[in-house]
Amino acid sequence: MGKVEELLDASIAAEGYIIHDVPAGEEPLIDLSKIDFEILQEKFKTARKRTEAEKLRSLIEGKLQSMVKLNKSRMDFLERFQKLIAAYNAGSKNIEELFAELIKFSQSLNEEEKRGVAEELTEEELALFDILSKPDPKLTKAQEAEVKKVAKGVLEILKAEKLVLDWRSRQQSRAVVRQFIKFELDKLPEAYAPDIYDAKCDLTYRHVYDHYYGPGQSVYEEAV
Repeated sequence: MGKVEELLDASIAAEGYIIHDVPAGEEPLIDLSKIDFEILQEKFKTARKRTEAEKLRSLIEGKLQSMVKLNKSRMDFLERFQKLIAAYNAGSKNIEELFAELIKFSQSLNEEEKRGVAEELTEEELALFDILSKPDPKLTKAQEAEVKKVAKGVLEILKAEKLVLDWRSRQQSRAVVRQFIKFELDKLPEAYAPDIYDAKCDLTYRHVYDHYYGPGQSVYEEAV
């Protein structure tokens, strides 16, 4: 444990940390959403502080990886996390400040996970909605509802009819998917100027290409 403390004293890694099997008698890693942060803060006061901070950092990193994989609009969370760790390693934060900010960051991730429920969207619908609505155009609540309807319709028909077996390896199938996306996104509100519409078509196609492999095959199916 002394060597572990020396290692953690040098730096808190921002990437590449490997979670090994938990030895007998030690606490297993748990999901961020199941953490009682008040209890965690109390434990931090009496335990090896850098070890506890590293455990929390590792949980956050694992959660971030899965969340960004499903929705790339969450890259800003990853950038904030990396800056937080870099600030600690540069010596501008002590271990107590780092731990406090890791707790706040964990809570913000938990809130982000619940956003789909608040928007009445599934995880994959939320990802497409974010592509269509961020960072522009600025939408009214009524227009947001229209965009949600479009996002749901695109995914429903794509998954039911357009994403055939090995579609990504066939030029004709790719063209069908791209053309379908352009047709459906033409239903977006008038707030989408031609340049924004074209950009959203490209981003949507790239998202579908990266995340959907064929009938019933996608990163969202894998995450279930």
